[in-house]
Amino acid sequence: MRVIAGKARSLRLKTIEGMDTRPTTDRIKETLFNMLQPYMADCRFLDLFAGSGAIGIEALSRGADCCVFVEQQRKAAECIRDNLKFTRLDGQARVMVMDAVSAIRKLDGEAPFQCIFMDPPYRKKLELDVLRALQGTSLIDEDTLIIVEASLDTTWEQVETMGYQIVKEKRYKTNQHLFLKKGGEL
Repeated sequence: MRVIAGKARSLRLKTIEGMDTRPTTDRIKETLFNMLQPYMADCRFLDLFAGSGAIGIEALSRGADCCVFVEQQRKAAECIRDNLKFTRLDGQARVMVMDAVSAIRKLDGEAPFQCIFMDPPYRKKLELDVLRALQGTSLIDEDTLIIVEASLDTTWEQVETMGYQIVKEKRYKTNQHLFLKKGGEL
């Protein structure tokens, strides 16, 4: 796994061994960031369920101003710190070792993020818990783009009743990305 583009381009990133994380493939990451590029300049980026940190590091490499990485597994959080140091992007990052909902509560009161990416464990509906936790916080506004990586069989009928608007869906062979924005009152 490597950084695709930007100032840390081609640098190889570490991953933790085992099946506890699922690194996003380079091909899917490249497709994702081709869609996200207009948001990257000076953006505040939130990487939830960050794993090795590859998505947030790609965002920083491509021009994001800062990134908050949230990962509850200590081994994975150490891997993120190592990758940030290796890519020399650690000065623009904060790593929070806790679950995503607790991190949202702790971050509430800060400025909104322009992009929030989450790649929770599949089929546990944790993305819905996170979307609920984001409701009414200072972390999202009408311009915030929320991207959820999920299994192909994940359904999204609940997100619109929660006050989010589906902007785009992108399906790949093995998974999908759902792009959301705040729609109306949350």
